[in-house]
Amino acid sequence: MHNAREVDMASAPEFVGVVQGLAQRAGLPMPRVYLIDDDHPNAFATGRDPDHAAVAATTGLLAMLTRDEVAGVMAHELAHIRHRDTLVMTMVATIAGAISMLANFGLFVSGGDDNRGNMLASLLAVIVAPFAAMIVQMAISRQREYGADRGGAEISGNPRALASALAKISNGA
Repeated sequence: MHNAREVDMASAPEFVGVVQGLAQRAGLPMPRVYLIDDDHPNAFATGRDPDHAAVAATTGLLAMLTRDEVAGVMAHELAHIRHRDTLVMTMVATIAGAISMLANFGLFVSGGDDNRGNMLASLLAVIVAPFAAMIVQMAISRQREYGADRGGAEISGNPRALASALAKISNGA
């Protein structure tokens, strides 16, 4: 989707070496490593479990940050893998979608009833239920990010570099 290209020790030795060292330090299998040709600083991790994981970073991120800061960011991404955040967030999104669908279904089921109170309650449920599901999803997402920050600081062993990277990235955005 992002035109990422897989890299290895031959094509991106410094970047892959950083990820490899961090994965060993974290006790994780080596994930597949990708580069995305994009000036915007960004990185992400994906995969349902550590054995099927991948990490990616943009060329803009690598150009903007020092080696230690890149290590902090990639440690953050490896913490997402360690905590299986992709799987957790997929499940949360599925549950939130199911809640929204059930709320919409409830509106159609009660639609034939002439009772205005039931119709108003159903309409309110259709509006409130998806909103509540979205709030829960956002809260869990934020919690996962804080956990990845903590895990990234532990994995990298250099929390100041991660903090510096996050400040540069937020200023760059």
